[in-house]
Amino acid sequence: MADKHLIALDLDGTLLKDDKTISLKTKEILRKARNEGHIVMIATGRPYRSSERYYHELELDTPIVNFNGAFMHHPRNRNWGAYHEPLDIKVAKDIVEACRSFQFHNIIAEVIDDVYLHYHDEKLLDIFSMGNPKVTTGDLANFLNDSPTSLLIHTEEHHLKEIRQHLSDVHAEVIDHRSWAAPWHVIEIIKTGLSKAVGLKKASEYFNIPPERIIAFGDEDNDLEMLEYAGYGVAMGNGIDKVKNIANEVTLTNEEDGVGVFLADLLNIK
Repeated sequence: MADKHLIALDLDGTLLKDDKTISLKTKEILRKARNEGHIVMIATGRPYRSSERYYHELELDTPIVNFNGAFMHHPRNRNWGAYHEPLDIKVAKDIVEACRSFQFHNIIAEVIDDVYLHYHDEKLLDIFSMGNPKVTTGDLANFLNDSPTSLLIHTEEHHLKEIRQHLSDVHAEVIDHRSWAAPWHVIEIIKTGLSKAVGLKKASEYFNIPPERIIAFGDEDNDLEMLEYAGYGVAMGNGIDKVKNIANEVTLTNEEDGVGVFLADLLNIK
């Protein structure tokens, strides 16, 4: 058998087509890769509750990286442990206070699978209610009692810059923040130093597979560190330029089985 590889998959815009399904072709190639001894895992910005269905659909039995590295666990092996690196609650509350002087639509705090909304918001509830979280609505200054895994600020495009500037000026040492892709003007905040690469490194050590035998796929700026860490950092054809520039290779888009086509070729899967 050829050397086994660790294959790390981002979900949205990468493994998932635009309709949020996995194509049959890519699913079949992933199954064959696993049968040949390669290891497949998911690394996503999503919480576990909204990535679980894909984990089961692919019949995985590997650890999963959620919240861009702020939470990692092994759904099928309790003894594996869980790694949770939340944002300090004091910092989170400082940010909530600061937001009062900015224009924003909402602030959402997630504590693993509990969701806290600053304001009631039907549209956002749709996105966050996948997997049935416990939802609490009300001023986060009062209702948030635990350090959040991630904090999201939903605003208008023209306010993004000033809010992000404030976050950088005041909290640069303790948080990292990035913007979501359009159409959502959302600033996502997690504890500093976290990324999907942090989770990938844990998996690399656990499976004893060196980075040069890791194949990671991604399309957005939350995939940059992971693609840099992996020996094969593969950008999707639909990825942003920044990701394509950092990647070793660019494959087809998420609508054209980019993941499956690349793996079939590299790993010689018929």
